[in-house]
Amino acid sequence: MSVDHCDIVIIGAGVIGLAVARALAQRGRDPLILEADKHFGTGISSRNSEVIHAGIYYPAGSLKARMCVAGRDLLYAFCERYAIDHRRCGKLIVATNNTQLAELDRIRSAAQANGVEIELLTRAAALTLERDLSCTGALWSPATGIIDSHAYMAALLGLAETYGATLACSSAVTRMWLDAAGVLIAVSGETPTLCARWVLNCAGLNAPQVARSIEGFPAQYIPTAYCVKGSYFGLSGRSPFQRLVYPVPEPGGLGVHLTLDLAGRARFGPDVQWLDSDDCSFDVDPDRAGRFYEAIRRYWPALQDGALQPAYAGIRPRITGPAEAAADFRIDGPSVHGIAGVVNLFGIESPGLTASLAIAEYVAQLAEG
Repeated sequence: MSVDHCDIVIIGAGVIGLAVARALAQRGRDPLILEADKHFGTGISSRNSEVIHAGIYYPAGSLKARMCVAGRDLLYAFCERYAIDHRRCGKLIVATNNTQLAELDRIRSAAQANGVEIELLTRAAALTLERDLSCTGALWSPATGIIDSHAYMAALLGLAETYGATLACSSAVTRMWLDAAGVLIAVSGETPTLCARWVLNCAGLNAPQVARSIEGFPAQYIPTAYCVKGSYFGLSGRSPFQRLVYPVPEPGGLGVHLTLDLAGRARFGPDVQWLDSDDCSFDVDPDRAGRFYEAIRRYWPALQDGALQPAYAGIRPRITGPAEAAADFRIDGPSVHGIAGVVNLFGIESPGLTASLAIAEYVAQLAEG
């Protein structure tokens, strides 16, 4: 059997895989990125709100909290340095009835515990920022922004390749074996063609499936994957809002919120739809618009009938079920599962885009051995 030997294989060319490749390549490593699709960044990394999150909601001390706050600052600096289109527009989290005011106070406390700048606003103060809002109070997050995620991923790839990384698309990892020399990898077949000292599983939605493809990998360290779909609807016509508008969070997500693209167009979503794992379609069901109108009109009553059009859908790589709290990021290296040369990234959902550069630094340190 003839195989090619390499230092590091990264599985997945989404925003996390590309950020990890750049971080490693800049350290003098030669990562090979294997992507199952024909192009980089076409999976869940291209199907989100493109929001740079401030780090508000996550439990203090969690990986999500730490990496969102650190990643946010790294991402703004990266955008400035490499001229990636972005805007620090800020966001309002709104209470639409008096009973939600206590939830705003809880969110503010969580944000402050994470070191995030946030301000509690009265209804009148919120309306000075966005006069078309309907609310009883709000939180103002000035550090929230939006980004051209595709330009960001292209910049990560360009930098990674400049420093020596290689991207191989249409290269699905089908099986892996643990070997004394490293990890044997079969690409688009059953015969191993590569042997890597390190395998970094950045496969996003498919990360648990990729981990299960490693022969002999302990099953107790592979979480169950859940398919949580979020649909988006775009607004026909001009948006009256200049800032992002979020309701208080709902079970499973942050509620149907208003985000903007860099041209100022408004879109709403995502909602929360739990699916069977074999039914993770990216199609948007137009019939879901009714739920959107109901949710949006709580904070924007002037939304007109027929103003929403199906846009796109994303899938959250969730590793906890409907009745469970969302899990923290899992970045499992050898110290967790005991297998040399393997790092699995599980449950890297929102704020994964914001946290991507901080996650990349963390993974690069794990793979220094």
